[in-house]
Amino acid sequence: MRVAVFSTKGYDRRFLDQANERAGHKLHYFETRLTRETRFLVDGFDAVCVFVNDVVDRDVLQAMAKGGARLLALRSAGFNHVDLQAAAEFKITVVRVPAYSPHAVAEHTLALVLALNRHIHRAYSRVREHNFALDGLLGFDVHGKTVGVVGTGKIGAIFARLMSGFGCELLGHDLHPNENCRDLGMQYVQLDELFARSHIISLHCPLTPQTRHLINGDAVSKMKPGVMLINTSRGAIVDTKAVIAGLKKGKIGSLGLDVYEEEADLFFEDLSDEVIQDDVFARLLTFPNVLITGHQGFFTEEALRNIAETTLGNITAFASGRGGFHEVTLDMAKAG
Repeated sequence: MRVAVFSTKGYDRRFLDQANERAGHKLHYFETRLTRETRFLVDGFDAVCVFVNDVVDRDVLQAMAKGGARLLALRSAGFNHVDLQAAAEFKITVVRVPAYSPHAVAEHTLALVLALNRHIHRAYSRVREHNFALDGLLGFDVHGKTVGVVGTGKIGAIFARLMSGFGCELLGHDLHPNENCRDLGMQYVQLDELFARSHIISLHCPLTPQTRHLINGDAVSKMKPGVMLINTSRGAIVDTKAVIAGLKKGKIGSLGLDVYEEEADLFFEDLSDEVIQDDVFARLLTFPNVLITGHQGFFTEEALRNIAETTLGNITAFASGRGGFHEVTLDMAKAG
């Protein structure tokens, strides 16, 4: 199949090319994001392949259908950036990568917890300036603390196991409790109780209409004073302005983000010579107790290899009519 691949960097092309040596598709790479403004680029392709910050709305899907595309291949597990109703109307099959490396994201979450707690980012900068003072770098023992995990699917469950290894008390919240987490001693509770009891809260739920701004002003008000909040799932689960208010009041003691609700114009690009136009994001960067990484939780050799191989496998199975592929359906979106 002729495939238009959007939002690609050198590392994407490296792993996709390796996977395509066996698949034999014709991959045409675009570094630009797929949006309404760039939708004309899909014309003439059999399939379109996109990443998390591409916008696949009704206009884009209509352009795909008119141009002859029958398949939309996501290089991600999430599909909140796709209008699935329109895809169904235009008879475009949507496939995804349901699991690439849950260990990668869970381990990155743990890295944020430890770095924030022991102020590694601040200590690193100090030592490079020959400042070896310890004032302001006081942390706490993670052992014995209560960790709240919102969303206990594959990633949340692995993170819970890691925190169990530190000797933490585990609280969980999920519509579908995970027996593996229960085996670790996790207690499933309502969100209000999780907020009130947790020293550390980590978000691992998908973005749905129900979880958008799950962490809002009301939620922050219920949290334990000085709580550590970590989000490595989807940016819009957190109401950033509400979290900033919580930081200013000291309600939130530290914040670790690998995602941001308006990240599309920021992440995956080198903007070091530009002035950030997003005032909310710029405000976040002023807090010494905030640590932000640019959506790199997934970024391991193993994950990129799995993403490429699963993506090309989905395309091959669809094109040949042989074998299974990981289709996204309207029912999955409704289930949320």
